Amino acid sequence: MSFKEVREYAAGDDIRFIDWNVSARFGHPFSKVFEEERELTVMLLVDISSSSLFGTVHARKRDIITEIAAVLSFSAVNNADKVGVIFYSDVVEAYIPPKKGKQHALYIVRELLSKEPKGKGTDVSKALRFFNNATKQKSIAFILSDFLDANYEDALRIAGKKHDITGIKLYDKMDQQLPDIGLLQVQDLENGTTKWVDSSNSFVRYSYEQEFFRVTAYSTQSFKKAGCDLLHVKTGDDYVRVLQRFFLSRNK
Repeated sequence: MSFKEVREYAAGDDIRFIDWNVSARFGHPFSKVFEEERELTVMLLVDISSSSLFGTVHARKRDIITEIAAVLSFSAVNNADKVGVIFYSDVVEAYIPPKKGKQHALYIVRELLSKEPKGKGTDVSKALRFFNNATKQKSIAFILSDFLDANYEDALRIAGKKHDITGIKLYDKMDQQLPDIGLLQVQDLENGTTKWVDSSNSFVRYSYEQEFFRVTAYSTQSFKKAGCDLLHVKTGDDYVRVLQRFFLSRNK
């Protein structure tokens, strides 16, 4: 609630809001009038870890994350809301405090396009704890990540009690299905290890797919237990429609 004006006291006004200075000056009681602040704060928790650099359809996961974050930033400033960003990998890489205005949104977009991580891994819980400590008032938060991580359930539950949190999980079709193309040498972008994989082996392809489902199930259950929403966006899909359906369902 923010102060709006002072007016003459009327029957039923809360006596706690009487402005005694003004009342003494005019010889009869005046009350302070407050109005509810409609301004919201939107925070974007953006994963810039090395795994986001993977993508085989249309663009990399990092590129889609950047596009969605830019859309959300401009939507916030067009609604006269403040928007801020937390960039993270396995550490918090940078923090842009929430502000209003088109110039601020353009600054965020420039940072989205140019920010390079110092860390390579993914630690969602660190980003959530930083967000919870840095943002005192209730905020609307979007976590943009591929969520190739674990052990963030508790941090998400704590942050979800205070803020309205929505996760946006980005994935590529090859995150889910390994193509049958023979012997492959693959590298983990986050820890740098390499190994040979026989993609023609049906059990290898099955195990690969099951690991994707395991990670996805953990994300889904973690957000559900925390009372938060989780959207799934595949590279190459129309993410605008996914966002539109989500916001329409929230409005209902």
